[in-house]
Amino acid sequence: MAEPNAPQPEVPDRPGLGVRWLQPETTHVFSGTFSLLHCTVESEGIYRAVFAVMLFPISYPDRFISLRYTDSEDKVREIGVIDRLRDFPAEAQALLHESLQRQTHEKVIERIHEVREEKGMLFFHVKTQDGWERFVMPWRGDRAEDYSEGGKLLLDAYDNRYVIPDLAALTTAERRQLTAYVYW
Repeated sequence: MAEPNAPQPEVPDRPGLGVRWLQPETTHVFSGTFSLLHCTVESEGIYRAVFAVMLFPISYPDRFISLRYTDSEDKVREIGVIDRLRDFPAEAQALLHESLQRQTHEKVIERIHEVREEKGMLFFHVKTQDGWERFVMPWRGDRAEDYSEGGKLLLDAYDNRYVIPDLAALTTAERRQLTAYVYW
């Protein structure tokens, strides 16, 4: 994950793309009934049961946060996008981080017991923050990406995310098992 004060690459402003940018001066995020996240946008009223989604979770974990809600017809609608979360008040940042934690289904791999290949699929037996578990990942280059400095992000067959924050933290044997198949 990026350092909080690390310089972020500049992103060009692209008017006309249809992105509605939410500004801290006109957008208020707060906890409401049943501890649900609510949002008001100046001169529009209230959006209830709002949730946040990272649009670029690896490249920009604290930028480009989409605020969404489910309408009366059970369709998910976007309110808009927060460019820089740090521009919002600390309380709103904390609430949005809580929402992001609920929406981001990401496991952190602490140990690797086994990686094996069978019929174009990789079968993993790993220890995560939730204990020992197994998952299956298609053996393709688009299922593993670099994660920050020295880490890997693995996407299983159901697009669940498994993060190895630092490959150097694995034992030599664990790294060998992984890189025998995930070498890109």
